[in-house]
Amino acid sequence: MKLTFLGAAREVTGASYLVEADGVRFLVDCGMFQGGRETHTKNYRAFNFDPRSIDFVLLTHAHIDHSGLLPRLVALGFKGTIHTTRATCDLLAVMLPDSAHIQEKEAEYANLNRFRQRIAKREAAQGMPPRDTAPLYTVAQAQASLKHLEAVEYNEEITPHPQVRCIFRDAGHILGSAIVEVWVGEGTRRRKIVFSGDLGQPARPLLRDPTPIFDADYLLVESTYGNREHKSMEATLDELVEAITDTIERKGGNVIIPAFAVGRTQDML
Repeated sequence: MKLTFLGAAREVTGASYLVEADGVRFLVDCGMFQGGRETHTKNYRAFNFDPRSIDFVLLTHAHIDHSGLLPRLVALGFKGTIHTTRATCDLLAVMLPDSAHIQEKEAEYANLNRFRQRIAKREAAQGMPPRDTAPLYTVAQAQASLKHLEAVEYNEEITPHPQVRCIFRDAGHILGSAIVEVWVGEGTRRRKIVFSGDLGQPARPLLRDPTPIFDADYLLVESTYGNREHKSMEATLDELVEAITDTIERKGGNVIIPAFAVGRTQDML
């Protein structure tokens, strides 16, 4: 068995993992690289595999850094099924077309920008690649990718391939997020890989705690906040109340709270 990290290794975004064993090739996640123009150009690179050779995809959750290249994968020839939770299917029906709309508008702006040639010349002098003016994918391509989705239930075993079985467990990160337990067979040997996806904290107001996983041959776990210890929810709320009170009552100001649209905003509300 061979495991290839296609993103989210020594960086946060672009989560995608290629698993290859005798007679089967599949992806876990297919995320977009995010974080500025230089990072975004990675999304235009060719996949280092033939999308037509991928048997299926297992998707941990709907955030674009885990799902955002699915339309591109399908547009380049992927014909298989994308297995994910029912709630993730519902979110993707909104998020992938929205992502495509943003790609189209950014390409349109770049093409209409009267300073584009001057910008391109300056960027070339800095050693940056030419600016891509075609959208990464279109709304129509995003809609087409949704036809490949197949919903699974938490704690239900599925067999997406004769050599592979898997179970989606609640990750407590956002609505529909999952830890995926995967058993891959090669000959008489079967090995278990656990993909954590993004993990939530316990005692969150809207979501269940992450499901404990007790064994694995190989564990791939996210570590975005691996070098720090989170405050308790109670301490976090106290800090938020203090900041709001100080801004409104003591300083007579207004409170603006920027938050990610899917997950953090629902927590704030």
